[in-house]
Amino acid sequence: MNRRDILLGTGGLLAAPFIAPSVRAQGRTEIQFWYGLGGALGERVAEQVTRFNESQSRFRVNANFRGSYVEVMTGAIAAWRAGTPPHIAQVFEVGTATMMAAGPAIRPTHELLGEVGITLDPKRYLAGVRGYYSDTQGRLVSMPHNSSSAVMWINLEAFEKAGLSTTDLPKTWAQIRAAAQRIKATNAAEIPISTAWPTWVMFEQMSSMHDVGLASKANGFEGLDAEMNLAAPIFTKHTNMLLEMQREGLFVYGGRDADGFASFPAGRAAMSFNSSAGRAQVQREAKFRWASVMLPYHDDVLQSPRNGVIGGASLWTLTARNRTAEEYRGVAEFYRFISDVEQDKWWHHVTGYVPLTLAAYEASRAEGFYTQNPGTDAAIIQLSRAEPTPNSQGFRLGGFVEIRNIIQEELERGFQGQQNTETLLANANRRANVVLRNFERANRR
Repeated sequence: MNRRDILLGTGGLLAAPFIAPSVRAQGRTEIQFWYGLGGALGERVAEQVTRFNESQSRFRVNANFRGSYVEVMTGAIAAWRAGTPPHIAQVFEVGTATMMAAGPAIRPTHELLGEVGITLDPKRYLAGVRGYYSDTQGRLVSMPHNSSSAVMWINLEAFEKAGLSTTDLPKTWAQIRAAAQRIKATNAAEIPISTAWPTWVMFEQMSSMHDVGLASKANGFEGLDAEMNLAAPIFTKHTNMLLEMQREGLFVYGGRDADGFASFPAGRAAMSFNSSAGRAQVQREAKFRWASVMLPYHDDVLQSPRNGVIGGASLWTLTARNRTAEEYRGVAEFYRFISDVEQDKWWHHVTGYVPLTLAAYEASRAEGFYTQNPGTDAAIIQLSRAEPTPNSQGFRLGGFVEIRNIIQEELERGFQGQQNTETLLANANRRANVVLRNFERANRR
């Protein structure tokens, strides 16, 4: 079974434990919840579930760690094919198109809530959160759960050493480049600029903030026949800048996914980009004064950037032949519970993820949480500063994990001097379109 078959859930069945279609324990209806957060964040998931179980006596959610996000997604789809799915599966944001293509395996959140009479207005959620997990009619297809966004991390001591302001921090890419030049000239840090998640930060976030589609068909929201849009001027401009800064020693590529961030908390990089959920690592490891602020934008392209896009995961409701109305009710009640303002606020404070709801954000602000913890609201403001457009609401691209890796591969060849910007983007566009067409053929109904 190849990797693509695994991602699409078409290559056969993975082993899955038997889950009785309707189980009651101590008079409660049991709900199975598979999640993919390990370590401290996994402990917070378990605590969240305990809080729900203790809040009422009708349902009991059983939370089970099932490995990585990919393992949760593929395992849940395979379990559905075997007739033994969990009620809830936590799936990362790039798996959204794959889950939607699962058809009868999932029950859209708006349908579930409507059937049991629970009203959760999508507009109560942060704009960038609801946009990613909604259909073209603005209806939630999965339940927002743990959401983050990319932010810029700044070593304030390196800025001070370079003679740069530590209060008026860079907001545009032109200012970032100028600061990097100053840092290099004064030897204020070994690495002026680094980044984690190159595709997420430098392509997905930049396309959203500059209101340019990463792909056609509203980034795949409007159909499986979407095509990549990497030839757009914003990608040429931005990639050219990255390659130039790399040649000038201003930008150092540190690897794929999260690999490039290690240099920041270690004190080697003056500026870096990573998920807002990286705050715990920085707090634990950094031995210097630092700040986290919103991502920069190209002010010669637009003066008011749109919303950024999220990372993290959402909760998907899976169907089963003998699943009862009471079980679906239990799932819906759990969704209502985690959307409660007090519960959402607690989750935001203890995990570093953004609050799901605007009300939890306003309550946190009123309590002084952001004053006491500067920078914790950067991702929130970035996600909610503009109403999402078809270009900034998120992505529905099949095989998106593979597409991310393709872009990273071609970008690496550019950094190695093997190809220029135009060739890099053309190759990435062509290869990614092959992935999209393969996904379309496998899921066209």
